[in-house]
Parts: sequence; C-alpha cells; structure tokens
Amino acid sequence: LEGNWPIFTGLYSQNSFCACHHCPYTEEWDWLHTTQLAYILATSVLGILDNGFVLLVFCLHKKACTVAEIYLRNLAATDLLLVSCLPLWAVNVANGFDWPFGPLLCRLVNVGINMNDYSSIYFFVDRYLVLARPLSSQGRGRKPAWASGICLVVWVVGALLSLPALLFRSVQFFPQLGVEACYMAYPHDGWRLRYNLTVNIVGFLVPIPVVSFCSYHIISVLRDNQASRMRSTTAAGTERKAAHLVLIVLAIFILCWLPYQVVIFLDTLYHYEVISGCGWVDVLEISTQLATYLGYSNSSLNPFLYVIVGKHFKQRARGVFLWLGGRSC
Repeated sequence: LEGNWPIFTGLYSQNSFCACHHCPYTEEWDWLHTTQLAYILATSVLGILDNGFVLLVFCLHKKACTVAEIYLRNLAATDLLLVSCLPLWAVNVANGFDWPFGPLLCRLVNVGINMNDYSSIYFFVDRYLVLARPLSSQGRGRKPAWASGICLVVWVVGALLSLPALLFRSVQFFPQLGVEACYMAYPHDGWRLRYNLTVNIVGFLVPIPVVSFCSYHIISVLRDNQASRMRSTTAAGTERKAAHLVLIVLAIFILCWLPYQVVIFLDTLYHYEVISGCGWVDVLEISTQLATYLGYSNSSLNPFLYVIVGKHFKQRARGVFLWLGGRSC
C-alpha cells in the first residue's frame, strides 16, 4: 500500500488526493510508517499512565481542590482523552490505514483529539493566569465554583471547534488503493482554510502572548522576592526552582506546538499556490505527521511539568496511598 502514505497518514488528512496522487512515492514514507507507530504507542502508554495517576489522586483525595488544582485536573482529563484515542489510530497505522472500527469511532476519535488541541491550551493559559495574577481570597477568580465554570466553558468551546471532525470525518473506500480510510472530506476548500486559520489563531497566536507575558510576570515577581533581604536561603532556592520550572514549561510548550503551527501555515500557502510542486507535497505531508505527534507528546509531559513535581500534589498522593494502605489493612 505504498500509495497510501501521502493520503491517509495524518489525523488531519484532508482533500489532498487530487494534489498529490501524481507525485512519486519516496522512501521517507517507509521510515515514517515505522517510526510513527512506535512513537504513537509510547506517547499513548506514558500519557495514560501519568494522566490517569493524576486524576486518580485528585478523585480519591478527600480535601477540596484549589482553583489551580481544578485547572490541573481538567488539563489532565483532556490530555487523557487524547492519549486514550491514540491506540485506535495506532491500529489504523499498523493496518495500512484501512480503518477497522467503523464510521462512528472514526468521528469520535478525531473529535476527542481535536478537543484536546484547543481545550488543553486554554487550561494551560488559565493555570498560568492563576499563577501570574493571584486575586484576593474574596475575588471571583479565586473561587472554585468560578474555576469550574470556566473549565466547563473551555470544554464546550473545544467541542464546538471540533464540530468539523464530527461533520466531515467519514470512512471512504478508495478502490485504487483497496482500503477504507478514516478521511476528512471537506465539502470545499474553504473549510480547509478555516481550519488552518483556527489552528493558527485560536491554538497559538492568542495563547502564546498571554502565556509569555504571564511567564515574564511570574519570573519578575520571583526575582523581586529573591532579591529581598528578608528572604531566607531556602526560600530563595525554592523560588529559583520555580522560575526555572516556569521557563521549562513555556519552552516545552513552544517546542511541542510551534512546528505544527508552522506546517499548518505552510499548508495554507500551498493551498494558495504560493508554494507548489511534489517536493513541497512530501515536505508538508511528512512534516505534518512529525509535527502532529510531537504536539501530542505534550499531553504525556504535562503531568510531570505541572503536577507530579509539585509539593502539594506529592502531599495529596502520599495521603491517598496512606488511605489506601489503611483500607487494605
């Protein structure tokens, strides 16, 4: 099924058949097929274990969650939704992109994955806003009920932005290739452009300035505190670690998602024939796969960056283990 690779490899495969079926097959597709299957499975297993562990601790711990923990819990939930869908796509890849699960799962799997693309980013932003601009205890933003309401809005908006996957994903038979593929069949190219612009604007251009500003604000506050003569050596060391963690979180987020945003922008240029040719077809198709799975790896890293390394989460996890140990006795 050599000809399948340029058409069906992506979770976001679009109406690209007419644009690339005449282009020669290249050996890079064999390498991509072998690599992406292992990468999908590794990302999925790690993500299910660490996000599932985070949600288990939050659910079993008896104390009410703080505002920041509500955002972290929802971030873990949307990441778990994504990584739980990836094994089905791994089976699809191993099966030569002959989708074996029927049209309903074709739609639902891609809706779940698309929801993560938008929801996780804005849970990420909300978490940063809580850290960067802590309000008074009487402020609305510090109330768990308001945080839960904001999370609900994020989930609803993520679902609405994922409607194209529900409407246009379908299982289509391609007789020339002998496969029934889970395929994004947009009714016209205008939908493809809308998707690309939504990904670039909603998924990156809006959140990145907000998160960057919050990172700068957090680090500035920590540096001011560290410079204070009243700060102890222990407190200064803790704040240095916090500042480093903020920078690491921002750097990993950009590293994971910037390549995908660049590829989507280049796809828009290809659509308008600013760039053209079979060379660009191969570059865009292969880069889309690599950038997509790199972005999804962020869902496996989030629990380590936000939660598991945190002192408060470790205390909660210790309490849950002690409670479970007491019950087993």
